[in-house]
Amino acid sequence: MSAKELKRLISQPEILVAPGAVDALTARLIEDSGFSAVYASGAGIANAQFALPDIGLLTMTEMIEPIRRMVSAVSLPVIADADTGYGNAVNVTRTVQVYEEAGVAAIQLEDQVTPKKCGHFSGKEVISADEMAQKIHAAVRARKEMLIIARTDSLATHGMEEAVRRAKLYVRAGADIIFIEAPTQKEQIAQLPKQINTPLLFNMTEGAKTPPISHDELQEMGYRIVIHPNLAMRVAARAVQSALAVLQKTRSSELLIPTMLEWNERQRLVRLPEWETLDNELSRYETADSR
Repeated sequence: MSAKELKRLISQPEILVAPGAVDALTARLIEDSGFSAVYASGAGIANAQFALPDIGLLTMTEMIEPIRRMVSAVSLPVIADADTGYGNAVNVTRTVQVYEEAGVAAIQLEDQVTPKKCGHFSGKEVISADEMAQKIHAAVRARKEMLIIARTDSLATHGMEEAVRRAKLYVRAGADIIFIEAPTQKEQIAQLPKQINTPLLFNMTEGAKTPPISHDELQEMGYRIVIHPNLAMRVAARAVQSALAVLQKTRSSELLIPTMLEWNERQRLVRLPEWETLDNELSRYETADSR
């Protein structure tokens, strides 16, 4: 799904909600549940695909393959995390090209040093604002249509005034959307849209440094996108933990059957009926020689 569709969604009165996916099936579930966009979470991919923490351990190649599968699995715009762009401004050029070739509608780049950390971890550091502006400029030059999301982690390291200054600098460099990571107070959250005249993305990472806030409140404040990067993964992981505990204790899966995705629903989600229809159609094909 194109960047044009994402741009259209952002321009609508209602805030765009983009739940996070870590694989193609989660992306399909997000689409099937009626959402209009998918967020490909870097932290989620590191956690779910590699059982690694979000501390900048994955390469671009390791990130892009799960993202490409998500894009192929849905007809929705996919917003994709690209951490720090995997290097300097020249590396960002290549990263943008690869992400756009994969079908990503918007790429997210951040101003942390390499290796980066999860935005809700302590001990973060950021590069200079000028270096990040160079990266954004490189991204804008390299993209064809894909939207550029500039994330700053400077709120935690340098305070509100610097975060706003950086946001405005990144907009001048060509960023389409601004993402100020990990505000810790509702007052901060409310002030940011008043000071930055560019579409803002809000990250709702449950239980971390940002206080819980509803979509309606965010919309009223002026935010255009809200992501829940790892809600689905964390709910699923807790469900798996619980199920395995039951299996271990009861030595049977019988009690778990009511909690499982039903067999036929599983096949519907992965579109088995469509593939069976195609198989039947192709099996009826006959060449002139075989008639």
